[in-house]
Amino acid sequence: MGSSPADERAVRRRDIAESRWPMVGALLAALVLTALIPHPTSPFMHYFIPGVEVALLVVLIAADPGKIDRRGTWPRLVSLSLVTVLILGALWATGGLIHQLVEGTGPVANDAETLLLTGAIVWASNNIAFSLLYWDLDSGGSAARLQYPPHYPDFAFPQQLNPELAPPGWRPLFADYLYLGFTNAMAFSPTDVMPFALWAKAAMTVQSLISLVIVGLVVARAVNAFT
Repeated sequence: MGSSPADERAVRRRDIAESRWPMVGALLAALVLTALIPHPTSPFMHYFIPGVEVALLVVLIAADPGKIDRRGTWPRLVSLSLVTVLILGALWATGGLIHQLVEGTGPVANDAETLLLTGAIVWASNNIAFSLLYWDLDSGGSAARLQYPPHYPDFAFPQQLNPELAPPGWRPLFADYLYLGFTNAMAFSPTDVMPFALWAKAAMTVQSLISLVIVGLVVARAVNAFT
């Protein structure tokens, strides 16, 4: 009997190195969002940080193009540096937005349309950044999860908690971590993916707090601006 399409997808997910392009697409989306922020707080955030991210991304693709299957020191350091810069950029944008809302000065704080657009961009950028953080750190990264499947993962997905829900050897891909990042930001807590490692719990806590502050301040200020 021939294998079904579902069986073929299961084999690809289990045994074949993960494509880098979904991660690249998410990073480019974050860069575009950064460029769309109206009235950026500083040229440093608007130009320098995205420039560094693009440079690191080019180096990373050159070091390990296409499929993520190398665990060398250089690709790993570049990947971690890229995620670190992305997180710092998201936190910088968040801090700038919060400062303007608390001070109540500038077009972002006093124009409802600009406020909602900026708040949505900063919120989404944070979620993408934390998704990449979870994806890159969980059990040593994508290449490590492929070559040395962890017995005790940092994040436990439903398919890992209940093996009957997935084929043997199932492992999460970037889209799973993107889902994790956005659902954690919307629920302000874990949903169906459980953090086991201490760093994972800390990162999800920070992301939830950032999301809560952004949503709370933006909505409160927007209501005040509309009225």
